[in-house]
Amino acid sequence: MTREIPIFFTIDDGYAPFLAVAINSAVKNCDPSRNYRAIVLHQGLSCENIKKIEALQTENFKIDLTPMKANFKALDDRMSNRLRCDYFTLTIYFRLFIPAMFPQYDKGIYIDSDIVLTSDIAKLFDIDIGDNFIGACNDLSIADIPPLVAYTENAVGLDRNEYINSGVLLMNLKKMRDCDMEGHFLNLLNTYHFDSIAPDQDYLNAMCRGKIYYLDASWDTMPNDAKPPLKNTNLIHYNLFSKPWCYDNIQYEDQFWKYASDCGYIDEIKKYKEQYTDEKKEADKNCLELLIKRGLEIPENEITFKKMHEKGVKIRL
Repeated sequence: MTREIPIFFTIDDGYAPFLAVAINSAVKNCDPSRNYRAIVLHQGLSCENIKKIEALQTENFKIDLTPMKANFKALDDRMSNRLRCDYFTLTIYFRLFIPAMFPQYDKGIYIDSDIVLTSDIAKLFDIDIGDNFIGACNDLSIADIPPLVAYTENAVGLDRNEYINSGVLLMNLKKMRDCDMEGHFLNLLNTYHFDSIAPDQDYLNAMCRGKIYYLDASWDTMPNDAKPPLKNTNLIHYNLFSKPWCYDNIQYEDQFWKYASDCGYIDEIKKYKEQYTDEKKEADKNCLELLIKRGLEIPENEITFKKMHEKGVKIRL
């Protein structure tokens, strides 16, 4: 099997060390008989960081580092005047534009950079998601936070067991292009500007409902102190504030440090953790409280995904 496996990431300069851990884990677990390509769209990556990340590539695992702005400019040209939001607003929704930005691929994977792989990502790529737009995992990070569960049900309009986390996506890029997903998204964004707590994730959930293939939880395993760790994982996602480079005693932290040890950034990552002050931890706590507060408030808005759908507005593709 020679088909190349495209894996999309997006980062800014400050996140380079954690991207290096993610890529290192992917390289260490890849199949030497397969071909992989990490496509990293970045904002202002320094020359030093570019060199260090490119040093992780191997004969069968290539790494492309390209400025995000250049790619968005090409998208802007393709879509003429439909991009009425500013550039920085659109970068929030990057993963929604992957099908249009990369027409050479019919299938691909998007992954957040706060992850480590514990098995070969080709196993994810090889999953047949049929006629669905995306394959993704149920978002278990909100399952134990009742206000956020209520938000997904009353604002986005999905049951808690349907709502997916967009940090790991197996994407049917051809079908998304054929259905003009980015055009539909831009129409919704420009017309309604839905308030949301997880912008790209909520749009994906609302638009793709009924066309989502639910992956095994091992492909988006999140630390959760309320539950015992999974015995078998494929991908660990240090979502929200469960980050071992910020806090001690995070579930699955041993896997992170395993791949951090030789990613080229171990000293920087250790220093980052040492300098993660009580003030920063308090800010994290306040941020979570604000997230919950907004989760309670947004369903009361006159315009939500659920209310517009109930009024007959085409939300779902």
